[in-house]
Amino acid sequence: MSNLFWLTEAQMAHLAPFFPKSHGKPRVDDRRVLSGIVFVNRNGLRWCDAPREYGPPKTLYNRWKRWSDKGVFARMLVGLAAEATTPKTVMIDATYLKVHRTATSLRSKKGALATKGAG
Repeated sequence: MSNLFWLTEAQMAHLAPFFPKSHGKPRVDDRRVLSGIVFVNRNGLRWCDAPREYGPPKTLYNRWKRWSDKGVFARMLVGLAAEATTPKTVMIDATYLKVHRTATSLRSKKGALATKGAG
């Protein structure tokens, strides 16, 4: 059994009005790419670690970046929240904290706390 995430056809039909119009060359499969974007973000992966079933990582990143800059994902959330029968607040926690390995050498020296408060 696969642990990959796939949006259903019903979910895609619900999200389709929020997609920007395709100009010129047709986009690759929206369902595959959007499912890959959700999978990468949900699991906290780097784009290059996306399973190959979702297509090239560069495609996932480019679509995510382009649609984020255009506000497509924000419009999706606002639109989906507006469809609720009772008003709800939609919040996404995108907290990500990474400490550089040299940060461990920044510990305070002995006596540093005593001199810090004396001034």
